[in-house]
Amino acid sequence: MEREDIRRQMVGVVATVPTPFDEYYNVDYGLMAAATELWIERGLVEGKAVLKVAAAMGEGPQLREDEWKALIQTVVQAADGRVPVMGAVHYKDTVRTIEDLNIASDVGAMGCQVSPPIFNQPTEDDMLRYFEDLSNDIDIGVLVYNTHWLPHGGIYPSTFEKMTDFEHIVAIKWNPPEGSQYADIFKLVDTFNIMDNSDRPIDCHRLGGRGFLTDGVDAHPAFFLKVWDLMEQGKYTEAQAEWDSVIPDLRTFYRDVTQVSGGEGRVAKALSEMMGIPVGPPRPPALPLSHDDMDKLRAMMIGWGWPVPDAE
Repeated sequence: MEREDIRRQMVGVVATVPTPFDEYYNVDYGLMAAATELWIERGLVEGKAVLKVAAAMGEGPQLREDEWKALIQTVVQAADGRVPVMGAVHYKDTVRTIEDLNIASDVGAMGCQVSPPIFNQPTEDDMLRYFEDLSNDIDIGVLVYNTHWLPHGGIYPSTFEKMTDFEHIVAIKWNPPEGSQYADIFKLVDTFNIMDNSDRPIDCHRLGGRGFLTDGVDAHPAFFLKVWDLMEQGKYTEAQAEWDSVIPDLRTFYRDVTQVSGGEGRVAKALSEMMGIPVGPPRPPALPLSHDDMDKLRAMMIGWGWPVPDAE
């Protein structure tokens, strides 16, 4: 695919979807297909959304290689062209990342989120060689995940400037590293789709960004699609008010419960279950939310006005 074709698809609300497991922690592909149908019915469609499969929120690093491939293939087949599908590759060397990206391409993914090869302790030149080699050996798009809070995971705007000729590096998941300002990356909006990962989607869109990533999209797409539609209409004040009615509370809750047990899928799965899409437990060592935390989350969601099933 050409860069501009991929950029046209990689826009809007990026739903980092959970991976369903049964009680024995096996992937439930049938449930994943059914959930994909529900996500599409609830508005996650091309032009407004992307489904991102097997990312950290989807417990991608906990999946076996064959599970990773089968999961992406399941979602692609269930989506049937109605919404773009991405995979995610975490912290691998160049050779294995290219292998994974070509597998994702073979099963029909539009692209993959790719994290920097942090365990290689990359210099800037290493980082540039890594992404250039990916770009040269694949035919799908890469969303670069700027994980600056991890050792060796930060990528600065000056480094992204040197990637502008990398044809298949098409988007940046943006959270500014120390020493950078949020707006610094937006001088590259004519080359890359800038996707907010800083809880600042309104600022991102105003500066020319093309989407955002956050928790809870799969649980209640209507809320996040409303924010997106308001931004597309230029109604930034209304969009910010909508965002602020939910996300700060959700962030506080997330911070509190992950002090008890980590794992990025715990809250995502709880939100999904509350909204009528139970997707099973997280894989150990992460724990499901406690009954008390589930009750607290349910009360919060009702307070946000989300249509929690059976809410009184």
